[in-house]
Amino acid sequence: MNTSSQGTTSRTLSMAHSVDEDLEDNMELYNNDNANSAMERKKSELFVITNNTPFQMLRNFMTNLRVVFLGTKLVVLFLAVPLAVVANFYSFGRAWIFGFSLVGLAPLAERVSFLTEQIAYYTGPTVGGLLNATCGNATEMIIALLALHKNKVHVVKFSLLGSILSNLLLVLGSSLLCGGLANLKREQRYDRKQADVNSLLLLLGLLCHLLPLLFKYALAGGDHSIAISTLQLSRASSIVMLIAYVSYIFFQLKTHRKLFDAQEEEEDDEKAVIGFWSAFTWLVGMTLVISMLSEYVVGTIEAASDSWGISVSFISLILLPIVGNAAEHAGSIIFAYKNKLDISLGVAMGSATQISMFVVPLSVVVAWIMGIRMDLDFNLLDTGCLAFSIIVTAFALQDGTSHYMKGVVLTLCYIVMAACFFVLKTPLIDHPRDSFGAKPSFEALTT
Repeated sequence: MNTSSQGTTSRTLSMAHSVDEDLEDNMELYNNDNANSAMERKKSELFVITNNTPFQMLRNFMTNLRVVFLGTKLVVLFLAVPLAVVANFYSFGRAWIFGFSLVGLAPLAERVSFLTEQIAYYTGPTVGGLLNATCGNATEMIIALLALHKNKVHVVKFSLLGSILSNLLLVLGSSLLCGGLANLKREQRYDRKQADVNSLLLLLGLLCHLLPLLFKYALAGGDHSIAISTLQLSRASSIVMLIAYVSYIFFQLKTHRKLFDAQEEEEDDEKAVIGFWSAFTWLVGMTLVISMLSEYVVGTIEAASDSWGISVSFISLILLPIVGNAAEHAGSIIFAYKNKLDISLGVAMGSATQISMFVVPLSVVVAWIMGIRMDLDFNLLDTGCLAFSIIVTAFALQDGTSHYMKGVVLTLCYIVMAACFFVLKTPLIDHPRDSFGAKPSFEALTT
């Protein structure tokens, strides 16, 4: 009986042991199966993610493409860019190359302004302000540098002076006109302090333009040293203007930001619609395209003048600035229409100040480095138009209120000046480069 019970117990234990072994084997197989399944799922998910990455990049690219190119009402004018390239490649008429390039610069200038604003959302107001100051007038700067490289000093002077006149009279005048008509039943007011600062800087720039002109006429009849002294005075004045502009940036962004807070408060609700690196990449690409079209414009401006029967002075003073100021013009009118005159004044007068106190003296310094004799003597007629534009704008903005009649007067002043330069036939004269051993003639340097 004991032997039988012991045998039964041993069989029971052996069976339990075998069941435990089977359970362990099954659990091991189950765990292996789960591990294999998890690895397969991870591989599958990785495969899906890997496959979706190019499509995601493509979707992002298409979104950016839609925002950058289709986000402007000037999108139709982008067709002029490939047409200019084709016209240059197949050697069409140089007037056609100039015309297509001029039209293509308008939407590019507007998009550069848009991309700069997008980058400013990520960099903050300080860096964003400096970036706006540098890129806001990128078209004028590129055209000026390319014209200097080809020793066309008159084109540089005409285009930069025309940009100042366009911002002060056409852009600001049309903004006040449209804003006044759209807000007839409301009083339009703005902060005079911002306008006063810009007016003071413009008057300083005017003084730096007047002194070389007055210096030349005061000592007329002397020897060639007058021209050399005028050039040296212009270079010293340019350095002073650059110092004043740097002080203005510091004043605007640091010590007295409250004077310019109205513009920032209006833009606080807006958010970036494109990523930082996407905006930066598009900005670099469009700047390169602007450089290419600007080279076409500078190289074909005389041919276009001869073909169209229009003087180089009119093309440089009127047509080029209107294209370069397309972004400022549209933005200023829109803000004035919404009765946001502080922003309109900041756009129009701020751009004029940038050209007068930064781009013009920078061009003189760059020409100095390149060995080209560019001074601040913009001749009597051009300097007189600049002086009248600054004075009439300062008078129009002295009371802190606006109505459409002020816009009418400023716009008509610009039309009269445009008519003056349309009938004026100014020959394009290349300025000589510095020659350290030779004595330049007075006539060649002061014409």
